[in-house]
Amino acid sequence: MAAINKAAKPQWLSRTLAGTCLGFTLALALSGVFVRLAPDAAGKVQMAMWLMPPVWLAVASLAFLFRDGWRASAWLAAANVAAWGLLFLLPPGSSG
Repeated sequence: MAAINKAAKPQWLSRTLAGTCLGFTLALALSGVFVRLAPDAAGKVQMAMWLMPPVWLAVASLAFLFRDGWRASAWLAAANVAAWGLLFLLPPGSSG
């Protein structure tokens, strides 16, 4: 039992850090993608602002489904690269 707890502790810390840090940047990028893709409306930017915390929490929660922290970091980093790449490829529109 002690061996299981000893091996699990570093994994929890690395998954938490991956979900928190990389989850925040992913939620920020997805919020920006939402602003660029959504039709022009009065509350578009406000909606993007309110969507960011649930997306961040969802990504941070999903980080605990990975086997270890390295896999969580790798997949979330790849998702960040894809989301930020999409954000910079989309044409900027009016923000609201």
